Amino acid sequence: MVSCVLGLLVKLLVKLYIVENFSNKHILNQVYFLYLCTLWRKIHNNTMATNKHAQKRYQILDKCFRDVDHYYTIENLLDEVNYELSRSLGTHVSLRQLRYDINEMRSSDMFNAPIVTERIGSKGDFHYYYRYSDPDFSIYKNDLSDQEIDVLRSAIDMLGRYRGMPSTAWLEEVVSNLEYRFGIVPNSENVVSFSQNENLQGLEFLAQVIEATAHHKPLKVLYRAFSGREIDTVIHPYHVKQYNNRWFLFGQIEGKERLTNFALDRIVTLTDAPGVKFIKNEKYDFEHYFDDIIGVTFNEKETKQHIRLKFSEGRYPYVKSKPIHHSQRVEDEEQRIVSIDVIPNRELTQQLFSFGSDVEVLDPEHYRDLLASKIAENFKKYFPVQDECIEND
Repeated sequence: MVSCVLGLLVKLLVKLYIVENFSNKHILNQVYFLYLCTLWRKIHNNTMATNKHAQKRYQILDKCFRDVDHYYTIENLLDEVNYELSRSLGTHVSLRQLRYDINEMRSSDMFNAPIVTERIGSKGDFHYYYRYSDPDFSIYKNDLSDQEIDVLRSAIDMLGRYRGMPSTAWLEEVVSNLEYRFGIVPNSENVVSFSQNENLQGLEFLAQVIEATAHHKPLKVLYRAFSGREIDTVIHPYHVKQYNNRWFLFGQIEGKERLTNFALDRIVTLTDAPGVKFIKNEKYDFEHYFDDIIGVTFNEKETKQHIRLKFSEGRYPYVKSKPIHHSQRVEDEEQRIVSIDVIPNRELTQQLFSFGSDVEVLDPEHYRDLLASKIAENFKKYFPVQDECIEND
């Protein structure tokens, strides 16, 4: 039963990577992937050994039981297992442990492996040999297609980059189980890399936040803003989002009705709030909540604006190939003018300033004036003498 559940989870994982289009929505896929692996870990811990030594032993035994050209007694199996363990992991097991492993592999809660003992020899000179009654059986045999195996291999590569990060020590086990259970080895070449800040504060809370969000569990949070102001409260978590290499938790604070977001790197402490009844999200649709903004800051008092931008000749091809927002449209190819329909926020302003002198806001006038005032303030910092001359004139 558990093997079927694990198989379904992996199938679902693969389908997520195919359907959700990893190349365009990799952040969403990462969250799904971490969540699925957490579920797998919980199921797996109830039925399987939790270290790669056990997985290695199962792998060696599986190879022996499938070998139709050799006969393995219990002593032969012990020698084979200890030889491989000594060579790869520098350890060995006892005969008692080996018998336990065989019984575990036979268990219906584990692999339900058809391991049989066969008596060979004459009376007074015989031995019992271990093998699979079905020579085609393997505990790592799977029915994934070549395309699914390729996608799963990519998933293993992606997940492996989280190894060694705070609160994710269990990923070593998950990746190892994927590799062992499906006989899939990740690409040896480092062909893909991601922008990632492993020293970012708050990553140790990520797994707990995702689990609480998925299972509707209130959290007690001590939050410290950059201003130094501290908030000690209970939040009902609804959604987790990554933006600009930072993670944000969206939810409703106890006693408040509006939506709040907390940056995980500003959280000081985070614990469960078991005595608090969860307030269900019945107002916000996070499938489309971020459609009209860039980033995570949503000002409900603002309305969506039609913003026209003119780019320099050198910058325009990059903006055209990598749109600022999904609403981006080319209004004038010759003049290099594009438009976006968004609610202005600080993230939009920051992104436009990152283009430097390569962009000019044409409309709306009030947003153009806002950026112009910020540019003027910045000008004073870099050219104070010229500014004094202008004022004297």
